[in-house]
Amino acid sequence: MALDDLSLNIEDGALYGFVGPNGAGKTTAIKIMTGIMYPDGGSLILNDSEVGPGSRALKESIGYVPDSFGVYSNLKVSEYMGFFAACAGIEGLEARKRTETLLKYVELSDREDFYVEALSRGMKQRLSLARALIPDPPILIMDEPTSGLDPRTRYEFKQLVGELSDNGKTIVISSHILSDISELCTDVAIIDEGKIVMSGRLMEVMKLVTSGNPIVISVNGAVNRTVQFLKEEPLVSTVTVKRNDIMISFNGKTDDEEILLRHMIEAGLPVRNFSREKSSLESIFMQLTGHGEERIAASSDDYEI
Repeated sequence: MALDDLSLNIEDGALYGFVGPNGAGKTTAIKIMTGIMYPDGGSLILNDSEVGPGSRALKESIGYVPDSFGVYSNLKVSEYMGFFAACAGIEGLEARKRTETLLKYVELSDREDFYVEALSRGMKQRLSLARALIPDPPILIMDEPTSGLDPRTRYEFKQLVGELSDNGKTIVISSHILSDISELCTDVAIIDEGKIVMSGRLMEVMKLVTSGNPIVISVNGAVNRTVQFLKEEPLVSTVTVKRNDIMISFNGKTDDEEILLRHMIEAGLPVRNFSREKSSLESIFMQLTGHGEERIAASSDDYEI
């Protein structure tokens, strides 16, 4: 089973990161969203109305940037854009104007007479984005858009994506480059074995997971005395020492953290740092998709935001 009771709610204007390990079902989900593949069950809702996978309304609303460039690489860039404009029902002067505007936007105006097959990987990705924007769809879905790009080209492509989001596009990005998702996205869903294991606003997800991380305490000497003090605290479950840093598993809330720190200072302990260990999207991903290892979420319901 490729997808198992998968449910996504993508709000208007979101920049939505869709991540998961290879074989998790990302591409299958994207093909269903774009109307390329038909699901065995379930429904697609667009603007509060159910649409069939092959419906014209669905396809007209979505611009798709696949993970590979595709066919027609023996055309010139202008011919390529003209062909897909005609597919969208745009021809003549309007098609030429749309082509000029979009090629300028993705900085390919000087490549208009080049054959597509002569373009670099980064240029092909920008051309694929320009092609997806021809009908000016409100939704863009991108499958691994920065895969295989060099650092400068990745940066430039992310700038384009950010601008499109700022201009009101709803964007879904599937990517295994988690740093890109962290930098770009407002929302995130992590899929594993066809199921959503975590979803929500990116900042809320990060806060939620960070709240369960160990507290790192640094002291100037007096390590043994500090450890003994912490062992007597009822909300401290474990204490680990690494040089002058002490890591504790703490079962309290934010107010309880403040009380613990105040008690430590009142006890004369030389505290110079007291903070929760920060999480990254990479660490969350590894914990949630590490089969056979302890996970930080027992089920997707635990982490719905």
